[in-house]
Amino acid sequence: MVIGYMKAAPTTYVMQFEAGKVVREGAGLSFFYWKPSATLVSVPLSSADVPFVFNEVTRDFQAVTLQGQLTWRVTDPRRLASLLDYSLGPTGRYHSDDPENLEERLVQVAQVRARSVVQGLTLREVLVRSDAIEQQVLAALAVAEPVKALGVEVMAFSLLSVKPAPEMARALEAEAREALQRNADEAIYARRNAAVEQERRIKESELATELAVEARQRQIREAKMAADIAVEEQRAALMTRWSDNERQAADARAYALEKTLAPVRGVDWKTLMATSASGGDPALNIALAFREMAENAQRIGELNVSPDLLRSLVGAAGRER
Repeated sequence: MVIGYMKAAPTTYVMQFEAGKVVREGAGLSFFYWKPSATLVSVPLSSADVPFVFNEVTRDFQAVTLQGQLTWRVTDPRRLASLLDYSLGPTGRYHSDDPENLEERLVQVAQVRARSVVQGLTLREVLVRSDAIEQQVLAALAVAEPVKALGVEVMAFSLLSVKPAPEMARALEAEAREALQRNADEAIYARRNAAVEQERRIKESELATELAVEARQRQIREAKMAADIAVEEQRAALMTRWSDNERQAADARAYALEKTLAPVRGVDWKTLMATSASGGDPALNIALAFREMAENAQRIGELNVSPDLLRSLVGAAGRER
C-alpha cells in the first residue's frame, strides 16, 4: 500500500516532510500520508533514564568508581531533529543509530563534568559527599553547551554508589574499624572513669554525712555537758547561798544567845536556879541540897536520912515521871 497511517502517542513529537519541507508537525498527531513522497520524523518527549559507570581519579590519586543514572528529556524536538536523524523507515524503526547515540553523548558530557568535580576532592570527601557531587554535576550539565545545543535537558544526576579500589576499601574499613574500636575503648574508659568518679562522690558524701553526724553528736554532747555544768554551777550557787544563809542564821542565833546571856553572864548558877520558874520545886531543891552536901562531903561527919524522907522523895519522883 502506498498510503500509510500515522498515530503518535501524546509524548511523541511527529514531523512530516514533503519535498524537504515540513507539512505537518506536533505531539500526538494522527494522519494519513503518501508513503512514496513523505518522510516521517518521530522524537520522543518523555523522560528517559540512562545508567552510567565512571572510573575516575580523586585529588589524592585514588581510583574511585561512580555508578548511577542520568535522567533527561527533549525540550526542543525541532532542534534535535535538525542535528540527529530521527526519521522512520518503512517498518517504523529509525533509519540510523542517532537516537541511541544521543544517550552516549549525554553520558560522556556528564562524565566530563563529574571528572572535574571528583578531581577537586579527596577520596574521603568523594565517599561522604555524594549529594554535593550530584548537585555540582547537575548544575554544570544545566549550563553545558553540548546539552543545550541538542535541545535536551538533564533533569537529574543520581549517584547510586561510590566505591574505591578494593585494597583501598579494605584499608579504609580497617582504619574505620580501628577508629570505632578506639571510640568504643574510650567509651568504656569514660564509663569506668565515670563510675569511679561517682563512687568517689558517694564515698565523699558518706564521709561528709559521717562528719556531719559526728559534729552533731559532739554538739549534743557539748550541749549536754554545758547543761550539766550550768546545773552544777546553779547547784554550787545554791549550796553557797544555803551555806551563807546557814552561817547568817547561826550568826543570828549566836548573836541572840549572846545578847540573851549577856545580863546573867556574871550571876551564880545557884542564884539562877533559885530564881528560875522551877525554883519552887521541892524535889529540885532537895536534889540541890544533896548536891551541896556531896560537894562538901569532907566537912560532913555523919548524915542520916530517914526512910520516910527517901520514900517521900521516891514517891515524888514517881509522880513527876
